This record gives sequence, structure tokens and C-alpha cells, in this order.
Amino acid sequence: MEMAPFSMRARLHKNHKMPITKKRLKLQPKRRKNGMKGMQERFERLKIEMEEISEEQRGIREGQRQVREKFEAIESECEQLKKETKFIIQQSARTQIKVVLMFKILKARDESDFSTAANLTQLLGQIVAREKEERQALSDA
Repeated sequence: MEMAPFSMRARLHKNHKMPITKKRLKLQPKRRKNGMKGMQERFERLKIEMEEISEEQRGIREGQRQVREKFEAIESECEQLKKETKFIIQQSARTQIKVVLMFKILKARDESDFSTAANLTQLLGQIVAREKEERQALSDA
């Protein structure tokens, strides 16, 4: 009976491994020396990489500080715009009130209701005087 060709291949394949010899054993100490050099080189590379990472982190922190400053400036500007918008709305409302008072004064005069016209005129004068005081206070501050 003839053996299957697979068994011969398996035997050749097993014998293909290099047997441990004295020559192979002698190479190992050299690898250790080279291994120490390699380890020192890797250590130096790691030190350099750590320094680079530290530098990148410093850059990131600086960028974050700048972004925070810009954000605070924008926030401050936004608050200022809100105050200005509120002031403009108040001015607009006062202007509308003054216009309404003026029309009522004209109507009262037209109807010969001079006492109402006088009261409305006095009220209009008070509003204008208060606005002047507020403007003066703002310009003094």
C-alpha cells in the first residue's frame, strides 16, 4: 500500500524548520545589545514625542484662552447691544406718546377746549423736561 502524498509533504514541512544550533544561540546576546540600543532609541523618540505633545497642549491651551477672551468680548458686546436696543425702544415709545399728545392738543384747540389743551401741553412739557434731564445725566456719566 502506498502512502498518501500529503504525509510526505507534512514531513518535509516539519523538517523545514531551522533546528536550534550553536550558531543561532550565539546570535541572541547580540540581539540583547542591539535591543538595549533600540530601547534607548525608542526612549529618546518617546521623550521627543512627549515634548511635541506638551508643546501642542500649550498651543491648545493658548487657543482656548484666546477663544474664551473672544467669547467674553462678544458677550459684553451683546449686553451693550441689548441695552441700546432697550433704550431705542423706550425712545420710540416716548416719541409715540408725544405725537399722540400733540394730536390731542391740536384737536382740543380745534374744538376750543383750551383747558384740556393746556393740561396736555403741560404734560408734554414735563415729558420733554424729563428726557432732557436723562440726556444730561447720561452725558455727565
